[in-house]
Amino acid sequence: MNTILRAARLSGMASALLLALSSQAHAQISADQAARLGKDLTPLGGEMAGNADGSIPAYTGGLAQPPAGWTPEQGYIDPYANEKPLFTITAANMAQYKDKITPGMQALLAKYPSYSMPVYPTHRTAMVPAAIADKVKQEAVHAELNGFGINNLNGSTTPFPIPKNGLEAIWNHNVRYLGGGLQRTYASFPVRSGGDYYALRIEENRVFDSNMDKQSDNRLLNYSARFISPATLAGTVQLVQEPIDQVKEVRSAWIYNVGQRRVRRAPDLAYDNVNDGTEGLRVTDDFDGYNGAPDRFDWKLVGKREMYVPYNDYKLGSKQAKYKDILTANTPNPDFMRYELHRVWVVEGTLRPDAKHVYGKRVMYLDEDSWTVLASDAYDTRGTLWRIGVHPLVQFYDAQVPWYRANIWHDLSNGGYYLAGLANEEAQPWKFGIKGRFVDFQPDALRRMGK
Repeated sequence: MNTILRAARLSGMASALLLALSSQAHAQISADQAARLGKDLTPLGGEMAGNADGSIPAYTGGLAQPPAGWTPEQGYIDPYANEKPLFTITAANMAQYKDKITPGMQALLAKYPSYSMPVYPTHRTAMVPAAIADKVKQEAVHAELNGFGINNLNGSTTPFPIPKNGLEAIWNHNVRYLGGGLQRTYASFPVRSGGDYYALRIEENRVFDSNMDKQSDNRLLNYSARFISPATLAGTVQLVQEPIDQVKEVRSAWIYNVGQRRVRRAPDLAYDNVNDGTEGLRVTDDFDGYNGAPDRFDWKLVGKREMYVPYNDYKLGSKQAKYKDILTANTPNPDFMRYELHRVWVVEGTLRPDAKHVYGKRVMYLDEDSWTVLASDAYDTRGTLWRIGVHPLVQFYDAQVPWYRANIWHDLSNGGYYLAGLANEEAQPWKFGIKGRFVDFQPDALRRMGK
């Protein structure tokens, strides 16, 4: 038996080595390929041209400026507020749009009569600052996979603008540009099948290593989150030091428990562990569409498709929209949702035979213009469709950051959903581009934050 086990381990090690060598041999792109960025490809690798019938327009640079007279206190005003839906997809007519709807969205339409998808004209608003785009082009010829990690990231926020495999596409999402640093207060809601919910209010600081006063080796970002409510969690603080290569160096995480008044390590703040306040409707690596070490799945690049995805949903985050009006049973109120036709990269992750996770397969749909996961379908280990991610993107035009207006995870098994990231009723505007101090993201700082 011991001989068999040793042989199996050696076989697994050999497979991992072959994967790493294969990745390194084929990951880099040529200078001629990189030269396409900003020409026939967008600065981040999307197709510059529109589609054949014009329903997806050509890329013209994105939405770079806020509306005239805009102030952050107004929230992010909808530049397309006067538009009406072209049509609405429902359970009754979804068959004619089936090839452009994710299996998860089809399941939601079939299960919940309240769910519908209002489809609006397409606007390719995503863009990043010129300096960030220039860095992507400069480093695209150097970045390469190293097993499940990256060599030669060198500050690029899209290391693989012309991906050759699914893992490269996933890394583009994980390290994409989010403004260098972010400070925000937001509300999240676990909504039970009957429509009951409660609010979690969280104050978050997320600062990428480039915006820290002291850089760290192999560090992607530093993250802290302090719970403001409910009372059972108020004062609890999470701290994360996020590596770039999380196989080489595991995520370091701590939590301050206000009741116990002590700081403890939180090794479970990763992979498929459940987070406080989510009622089991979301696991850790679901956060932000997807995050963390990608080593438990084999990632396949299925290809690019035209699909109806949640995009430019400024209405969902409007200061005029109240949480009670948005949060309806089974699904958010569709009157506050917006879908557009966009090209997305489809990436399929299959659980590796030697790994454990509550998901046996997950399919991600990544925006070609920003590398953001716009939708996801997660299957359990028996192959049953389980959780549906619907993640509306907006362009935060003052910061030139394409990011989420909210994240929504539907659980088909219990009829509930978790909606995270709203700021409609929060007083303080979100701040992008913030700088961070090394000392503020150390375990010793947690007690001060809890107070």
